[in-house]
Amino acid sequence: MSIRILVADDFELLREDMCEVLSLQPDFQVVGSAGSGAEAVELAARVPYDILLMDIEMEQVNAGILAAEKIRDADPDAKIIFLTAHETENMITVAMATGAVDYVVKGGKDEDLFRHIRLAYEGRPMLDPDIQGIVMKEYSRLRRSESNLLFFINNISRLTPTERELVRCLLQDMSVKDIAAQRCVEPGTVKAQIKSLRAKFGCSRTHEIVDMIRGLNISHLF
Repeated sequence: MSIRILVADDFELLREDMCEVLSLQPDFQVVGSAGSGAEAVELAARVPYDILLMDIEMEQVNAGILAAEKIRDADPDAKIIFLTAHETENMITVAMATGAVDYVVKGGKDEDLFRHIRLAYEGRPMLDPDIQGIVMKEYSRLRRSESNLLFFINNISRLTPTERELVRCLLQDMSVKDIAAQRCVEPGTVKAQIKSLRAKFGCSRTHEIVDMIRGLNISHLF
């Protein structure tokens, strides 16, 4: 089965070249391309895909980030890889906070990009060491923040029975589809509930909730 890929980049020649290179891989299928963040949002909502390669600076300096937020709001399971020339700590931190699965700096070898795509598709994305170091530094900073921890624990006590059940499912690493089937509801309902749960905990990525619960060793509360 081919990995279905969307490409979003405002530089037309680069976008076309990227689509052509990706299409030469026997296990890749480019199913669409966008020239702006707005187009990427529209395309992602309309075309089935597995991986979205997203530039950051398009019609505006943070267009890709804004687009990623909208796409993941609509589909928390969306797999977005930022492919960009930007490699500042702040840009990387903000971009990864959208819930993107990977961040690749342009200019590398094609084979390296292919590897990132395949790993992300398999559900085991691997950030480059430099990028991972920046992300982990930010994660550590958040974990050391006492106010954030108190906020998190306080919100646990405010969860409804339905939200507790949802957290329990997430702790079991269940997919949106599996949770929906178990609870006899539509996947869209589960996605909306997960979005609400992330907002309640102040998290941009679902796994942050799971990681924090496991890190605090309080899984038994669910």
